[in-house]
Amino acid sequence: MTETEMIDFLQKKTDQVSENSNVSEEYLDEAGFRCCKVCGKRRENEYSMLGKIFRVRCLCECEQAEQKRIQEEQRKKEFALQVHALKSVGLTEKRFYEWCFDNDNGRNSKMELAYSYVQKWPQMKEKNIGYILWGEVGTGKSFFAGCIANALMEQGISVMMTNFSKILNELNSRFEGKNEFIGHLVSYPLLIIDDFGIERNSSFAMEMIYHVIDRRYCTKLPLIITTNISYKEMTDPEMDEEHQRIYSRLFEICIPICFEGQDMRGGEHLKKREVFHQLLQ
Repeated sequence: MTETEMIDFLQKKTDQVSENSNVSEEYLDEAGFRCCKVCGKRRENEYSMLGKIFRVRCLCECEQAEQKRIQEEQRKKEFALQVHALKSVGLTEKRFYEWCFDNDNGRNSKMELAYSYVQKWPQMKEKNIGYILWGEVGTGKSFFAGCIANALMEQGISVMMTNFSKILNELNSRFEGKNEFIGHLVSYPLLIIDDFGIERNSSFAMEMIYHVIDRRYCTKLPLIITTNISYKEMTDPEMDEEHQRIYSRLFEICIPICFEGQDMRGGEHLKKREVFHQLLQ
């Protein structure tokens, strides 16, 4: 930038700052510089260029604080739009929006695990730790999962919360591109599948369920599942091989949490449970 261009640049900046200045809140100091009546700091500086002295408008402390406030407001607005966009995509049902910590009535002691999961999210993601939330209808499993989803998205983290009915409908409607769709689905930092298991009698559904879970397992990213299927059913040794391989995969990456009064212990998930409890300490 040449000196002439620099002068033009400084003059434009001076004009821009002056437009937002309240002249009535200014006074001249002993050297003839304009100063702010509130903070007492100068609103002008002198610069020497091309043998001439230029007085260039600058920000006093009050104006700097106001500029920071405006910038912070803009940042908050932009972040709010980002969160809105995340929820528009990641929350596939309207009711999911209401499942947040602000709406927790405090009656479910299991919610402490939801709070902890959000607080420890970087470690949970790194260690690939998820939940299998199981129990009867109406015990708060879906609300628990929704609170985690909303809280993480409000931190700017991308989450997908859906159910297998929607996933299967999407896959059934596609003649091609099924792998691409599943690849996109399992790429979210956190994937939450609500009401898992209602489609388990369909051979196509079983194949797709395993495909999604296996891909998620391979990406080493956390998965949270809610289901009405009991722990006893999920670990039944008489279960057919197709179901066994699905639940085997799930227990490798998810901690089973019972919404009937107690958490399940032991089994294939013992090592991951130990890591999980260490993270909460």
